[in-house]
Amino acid sequence: MGFYDYSVTDRKGNEVSMKQFEGKVVIVVNTATGCGFTPHYEPLEAMYEKYHDQGLEILDIPCNQFGAQTPGSDEEVHEFCTLHYNTQFEQMHKSDVNGENELPLYTWLKSQQGFKGFTGTAAEFMNKHLAKIDPDFENNPAIKWNFTKFVIDRSGNAVARFEPTADMADVEACAVSLL
Repeated sequence: MGFYDYSVTDRKGNEVSMKQFEGKVVIVVNTATGCGFTPHYEPLEAMYEKYHDQGLEILDIPCNQFGAQTPGSDEEVHEFCTLHYNTQFEQMHKSDVNGENELPLYTWLKSQQGFKGFTGTAAEFMNKHLAKIDPDFENNPAIKWNFTKFVIDRSGNAVARFEPTADMADVEACAVSLL
């Protein structure tokens, strides 16, 4: 199976096939409304506005698995994002990205791009924080925190994974290189 074989549910309960993104560059990101990384919505929206006409899509999947930082309903998440960050890309249904109820799309994404470590100024903090939660966190592909980003190329390949500590300029450079 590949990227285009999966689907997710949008915030209104409609099935969204990844096939509709065929030929586009897609950033898949698990988000949260009450996280220290929530300001990532700002550069994500700027990228969407700047490159959407060139074929960039953002698949926003709210998730409440990390510090219970997305407690609201799908509609409350949408209202927060549009009010605070003027997001124009759609948020999907709040979903799990790890564990027995994880989206099958995330099972595939993690199989394609495993965890390679944290980078950036918050890397040391995240390493210490996660070591308390899971001493073996470095050796498994699980999503570690909110705002982990996967970049999908125009052929449906998961070509990169960026942890939330990664510089957003690096995420943008990767996506732009594929447009």
